[in-house]
Amino acid sequence: MKIIILGAGQVGSTVAETLASEANDITVVDVDARRLRSLQDHLDIRTVRGHASHPDVLADAGAEDADLMLAVTSSDETNMVACQIAHTMFRTPTKIARVRAAQYLKHRELFARDALPVDLTISPEQLVTEYIQRLIETPGALQVLDFAKGRVRLVGVKAYYGGPLVGHALRELPVHMPAIDTRVAAVFRRGVDLIPEGDTVIEADDEVFFVAASEHSRAVMGELRKLDRPVRRIMLAGGGNIGRRLAATLERRVHVKLVEHSPERAQELSEILDGTVVLQGDAADEDLLREEGIEQMDVFCAVTNDDQVNILSGMLAKRMGARKVMALINRGAYVDLVQGGTIDIAISPQQTTVSALLAHVRRGDVVAVHSLRRGAAEAIEAIAHGDRRTSKVVGRAVEDIKLPAGTTIDAVVRGADVIIAHHDTVIENDDHVILFLTDKKKVAEVEKLFQVGVTFL
Repeated sequence: MKIIILGAGQVGSTVAETLASEANDITVVDVDARRLRSLQDHLDIRTVRGHASHPDVLADAGAEDADLMLAVTSSDETNMVACQIAHTMFRTPTKIARVRAAQYLKHRELFARDALPVDLTISPEQLVTEYIQRLIETPGALQVLDFAKGRVRLVGVKAYYGGPLVGHALRELPVHMPAIDTRVAAVFRRGVDLIPEGDTVIEADDEVFFVAASEHSRAVMGELRKLDRPVRRIMLAGGGNIGRRLAATLERRVHVKLVEHSPERAQELSEILDGTVVLQGDAADEDLLREEGIEQMDVFCAVTNDDQVNILSGMLAKRMGARKVMALINRGAYVDLVQGGTIDIAISPQQTTVSALLAHVRRGDVVAVHSLRRGAAEAIEAIAHGDRRTSKVVGRAVEDIKLPAGTTIDAVVRGADVIIAHHDTVIENDDHVILFLTDKKKVAEVEKLFQVGVTFL
């Protein structure tokens, strides 16, 4: 696929790195020559220096025969204008724009084809807000990902001593939970992925990913660890777009305190938020945290725009008694460094954004893609089409489908029914199939499985 990425910032660079590794033809446009050189030093891509919305620059980037244009510059206006020009002058088939301002997003009619021809708008801040919200609503989870419009949930959790299933084989799970159907999609032990079989024994500290109907996910977690108590008190560090959105969403159900460094922004937030206590100060100030009862907080979540502030304030909050600490981390190297240590969960906004984009890049009818384990693994929701003659999956039992190594079919959504996949589950036309890939390099093979033969009508 020929893809043009406008903007070589954190999101654009991460997307370029992800897509370039999958044999796509990538061109990145940016005004900053230094950023472009940095990308070319370690990626096999083409770069064009210039303003992303200028017609001549888009022409130089190959817009006339591009399959997809992804506009992720720091300017909403540049992104939207670039999509308009790509549509008007080059008839680019798919145009995706990063739009952050709520003033634009609340008017969906702006993005109709006869207005601003943007096929998909993405707001990294909103995506991260929703992701953090799911983590808060599922205490004890490392990752929580939704499929089939929220009916199926993939949950990553660390197994602890004392969990009923810890020290037992996976085949015993139905015995423990006879009324609930679930499937373990993957087990990672000391960074190494294990293919889950019936005789796989869960050990303490294993990172276990399981799939279940959303209403059963908390019960399944209870088999792997002692369930955390529901979240009642939250402290947020940082009152930017993410902090404000989180506070506005959470203040209806829990007690929220928000620490913002800027006096002007703190004053603004105090006027916008109804049920949140807004504090002006430094989130890494030990006296402030103590005075505001950090030891009583169920969650401390640092979402400033400074990785170092997020890490340091999170470490301090944990040392002072916060039960769980989350930190927004932009730099990938920092994510690997702090995840699972003093910081319970490191959140990468780039990976969250990439996940939202990948469904529009994948071949075949792919509805949703979630990037996991810092981009090394993926979970995919694909729709099966065809019949036994034209499809490699329809009309076949799971055990008869030639899946790539490290790939599992974990659930099937058929109409209103959620079916946890077992070896004898037969895939039917129009089924939504949820798969887990421990090795993202196998994506192309999975895509081919869900592509329909040319004779299918």
